[in-house]
Parts: sequence; structure tokens; C-alpha cells
Amino acid sequence: MEPDANLAFNKEPESNLASTKTDANPVVAMGTDDANSVAATKTDPSLTTGTESETNPADAESEQNPVANMSDDEKHRYFMKEALLMGEKALAAGETPVGCVLVHDDKIIGYGMNATNRTMNGSRHAEFLALNQACRKYRRAILRETDLYVTVEPCIMCASALRQFHIRSVYYGAVNDRFGGCGGILGIHADSSIDAPYPVVGGIFRDEAVALLRRFYEQNNDRAPNPRIKKGRGQQSGGNGENEDGGKDDGDDSMSVLG
Repeated sequence: MEPDANLAFNKEPESNLASTKTDANPVVAMGTDDANSVAATKTDPSLTTGTESETNPADAESEQNPVANMSDDEKHRYFMKEALLMGEKALAAGETPVGCVLVHDDKIIGYGMNATNRTMNGSRHAEFLALNQACRKYRRAILRETDLYVTVEPCIMCASALRQFHIRSVYYGAVNDRFGGCGGILGIHADSSIDAPYPVVGGIFRDEAVALLRRFYEQNNDRAPNPRIKKGRGQQSGGNGENEDGGKDDGDDSMSVLG
């Protein structure tokens, strides 16, 4: 799934970010006797109560993977909603509300949310937790064909780590104009002098991502920094001053965030 900087995303805020569960139904192991009983039911007319319905493989795949029949635009929105749900969990835990998911072959292989306050460890950013989860289960090489969806532009530290892990592409919601490493401050993602660069697309559900951050700043959390509101920093794609529709910076407010 190649990123497209000209994707037109719906900018209307969505209050309901509930998403469809992505995991497939668990496989229930049957014993030999159970398997024989099922086989007998299929072959003995006296044990059947109706005509067997044929299963369409495409339908089965759709039931197991909710994005199987979606367009690329719909997939981007779906996975960013999953990242926003992780951000909601971070907010409920008193963390800076940044969440992310790692997606390989249209399936989520890693979830992450900020945990710097809980762990007292400044490196426990959402991206690192998602990478750690994915690498515990899969070989690192899978990340070359994996996309990151994150609610806020990765910070300089995370942007560099993503280069070293050879992430395929990054999709984010809000610009990080204090520590952004994908164009907000530095263009770590595009520096051709180091590891292979990765493309980024920003502005997907930007308003929802910013709303999460504002809720964090406004909930009288003594660990929350004072927000800085800047003018003239609109939605960006690839750190080139363009928004996700391919137009120039529109002058919308942008809230600076922690990495």
C-alpha cells in the first residue's frame, strides 16, 4: 500500500471513534472424535437438517479482515481510527495522548501508546512500544513492508528509529511543531545520507488528534506542559509545507506536543 500525498481525507470531526475489531475469530481445536462427528454429519443425509451452504472464500476473508474490500482511502481512515483509540487509552492513563498501530498486509501487528509517565522512561513513546510488540512476534525484516499510523508526527528520536528499522511509510494526524522529525522541525525521514528514506503523509484525522491533546492539556494534569498555539502551521504532508490535499499551508492553528 504505497502512500499518496494527494489523498483527500474527510476533515469533519468524528466523535465516535469506535472501530471494528480487527482480530480474526480464534480457531477452536477439535479432538479426533469431534472431527469425525462433523465429517459424519456432512456425509450422512440422516444427520443433516438442511442443505449445506457453500462458503465464498472472498466472504470468509472479509469476515476475518474488515479492511479486505476497502479502498486505500478507507483503509487509511480505518487504521488511523485504531491509532486514535490507542491515544484515548493513553489519555485515560494520564499519558500524553499519542497512539499508533503498525500495519502489515492490511493487518495490525503492533499497538503502541505513550507510557513515559507511568514508566518514568522518556524513551517509552508509542512508536517504540509498537515496534517492540511487533518484533517480539515477527522477524524484523517484516517492517520493510509495514506502515505506521500514528496520531501525531513522530518526534526526532522516533523518526530516526523508524529509519533504522526500515519502516515502509508513515501516516500521521497532527504536526509535531516542537519535536517533529518528519518535517515539523527536521526531515529525518527524507535525509538521503543515511538509511533509506520513507515517505510520510500527514493530516489524517488531524482535528481529532489535536482534540485529544487539548483534552490532555485542559484536564489539570500537573505533568502536562503548557500548550503553545502557533499560527501559520497547517496540515503537512512529507514535511514540505503542503496539506493532505496537495494545497499549500492554510494557516490553521497547530498545537505543539511532546514527542
